[in-house]
Amino acid sequence: MSELVKSIKAISESFFEEIRTCRRHLHQHPELSFEEYHTADFIENKLREMGIENIQRIAKTGVTFLLEGSRPGKNIALRADIDALPILEKNEIDYKSKYDGIMHACGHDVHTSCLIGVAKILSQLKSEFKGSVKFIFQPGEEKTPGGASLLIKEGILENPIPKTILGQHVMPFIEVGKVGFRPGKYMASSDEIYLTIEGKGGHAAMPEKLVDPVIITSHILIALQQIVSRKSSPKTPSVLSFGNISGKGATNVIPDFVDVAGTFRTFDEKWRAEALVLITQMAEGIAASMGAKCKVRIEKGYPYLFNDPAYTDRNRSAAQEYLGAENVVDLDLWMASEDFSFYSQNVKGCFYRLGTRNEAKSIVSGVHTPHFNIDEDAMKIGMGLMSWLTIQELNH
Repeated sequence: MSELVKSIKAISESFFEEIRTCRRHLHQHPELSFEEYHTADFIENKLREMGIENIQRIAKTGVTFLLEGSRPGKNIALRADIDALPILEKNEIDYKSKYDGIMHACGHDVHTSCLIGVAKILSQLKSEFKGSVKFIFQPGEEKTPGGASLLIKEGILENPIPKTILGQHVMPFIEVGKVGFRPGKYMASSDEIYLTIEGKGGHAAMPEKLVDPVIITSHILIALQQIVSRKSSPKTPSVLSFGNISGKGATNVIPDFVDVAGTFRTFDEKWRAEALVLITQMAEGIAASMGAKCKVRIEKGYPYLFNDPAYTDRNRSAAQEYLGAENVVDLDLWMASEDFSFYSQNVKGCFYRLGTRNEAKSIVSGVHTPHFNIDEDAMKIGMGLMSWLTIQELNH
């Protein structure tokens, strides 16, 4: 183990209680996407306590600053998302969310606190790296159009232009003490599909006088699955799922309208565009053939996330040096989506996973659930490893 690794681990250990306190404060005070005003103020105050002055707001609730090394060199960017989810927390913990129906159920409080920790570590180790680090505390990851897209429009990837960008995310399916990497395609694109099927409602006992949008909706939903099973290449993973159907009828009332909401996800941008056209054509066509109308609304979401292979391999090797090869695992394709993908479509990116699971402590719940929590020891690795990876890349 190198002396620098030992030094970073020692500094991470010394800052751990402070960073854990940061995380617990943020966990108690979660804010929804694009409403993270208290969170942004909290981040700014913590940075100013370190003596950092060149802090800027971006996209209203985003926070960014530049940290210079001891000598000229390239720039790399580090990103943490800061928003919470509209979920009622069911954990019985001292730092439970104070806001009913809002919870840090995806670990963004962890990401934010770890990046504050990275700022503290690298501020003490400026002599160890050349170049500069752009810190990005990003709002709105959980909500379309994604805070990353807004920050990019406002110039976050300019002045200076980063050579690479690094992001980490908690993973409750990986044991604490371990991290995971995957080069190339990693997470899927995500688009929201909204259908409104308009028929002619009335008394359920007289179906011959009606145009039943409930039955027509069932035909549309079954048929749309053929787009995935028969129109897409089996070599390209795709998912078309509908999670909300609302007819607002009754046992003896057929409604005039049925509303449906779902998602389409894949790993190929050309196929993604084609599939959205097919979804529209098929839904409209089936409805028309049965005497109804179908209004299709598609909200374009995030592109698929691509980890630059060379950059990811360098980070994986560096992580093995920091944690040991036995604590660095390979990740599988993940059909969830992440707006870090906007960065990785513009800059060479690496998005890796931080293990947070601890069965002995009953910390096993997945993200986006009311019982999600982490083994906070993971934050020592979260801030230490990201600091190490940053220094290694800047000096590469």
